[in-house]
Amino acid sequence: MQSMTLSGQAALPPFIGLVAHAMRWRLLSELARSDLRVRELVALVDQPQNLVSYHLRLLRSGGLVTARRSSFDGRDSYYHLHLERLGDGLAAAGTALHPALSLVPAPPSIAPEDTAAGDTAPSVLFACTGNSARSPIAEALLRHHTSGHIEVTSAGSHPKPQLHPDAVRVLREQYDIDIADQRPRHLDTLAGRRFDYVISLCDKVREVCPDFDEHPRRIHWSIPDPATAPDTEPAGHPIFTRTAAEIDTRIHHLLSQLAQPAPEVRP
Repeated sequence: MQSMTLSGQAALPPFIGLVAHAMRWRLLSELARSDLRVRELVALVDQPQNLVSYHLRLLRSGGLVTARRSSFDGRDSYYHLHLERLGDGLAAAGTALHPALSLVPAPPSIAPEDTAAGDTAPSVLFACTGNSARSPIAEALLRHHTSGHIEVTSAGSHPKPQLHPDAVRVLREQYDIDIADQRPRHLDTLAGRRFDYVISLCDKVREVCPDFDEHPRRIHWSIPDPATAPDTEPAGHPIFTRTAAEIDTRIHHLLSQLAQPAPEVRP
């Protein structure tokens, strides 16, 4: 049953009260595109840092935004939009207003018919430091979810000699994907290649990722290296499972962006 006000009217859902503020909506909009640091959000919204931090705290307390310490500079944190909770909040608010407004998301997909006539399928590069776990997992999952209908590559700034065995194992056991024959590659080997999206999954590689021709859209996903888990985290297979699950969730949300016509994609 909906909660009621003293006047007998349905109370405003807390979710609506949280997001229905110009500053918080702008912050959510920026974080929907990429993980960002506070100083980057301050520059984007052109507001004082203390004000931005205040609204970020409200969004974090509401579970719509999370923060993760940067692996490049521990004094920084990357903020990430919790898209699942945001979607749940929107759906619940619609249902509270009228059952017919209940949101049922369409399953994400990318197929040849999703590409407008005359357009080519988008090309995506995933980058991390070693190209042994996070970026090859992302490459494999995006290729899997699009049935190979888009061009996807991964590389690293300091590639390891081989893929991490737990990354190979998780993909095989959890997603029925075999990348055992794949080898890490250096970002330098992609010089001259064209990409529509360059997605960094590592705070360190974000700082050194080279520029590519035609100004691809740059997106950052701040995901810790599962091979170097802190002492508070159990090492080995479980953390690789959680890392792959986080990447898979982000891939599903990325699919709707990839399906947009090019003019609607922010550079």
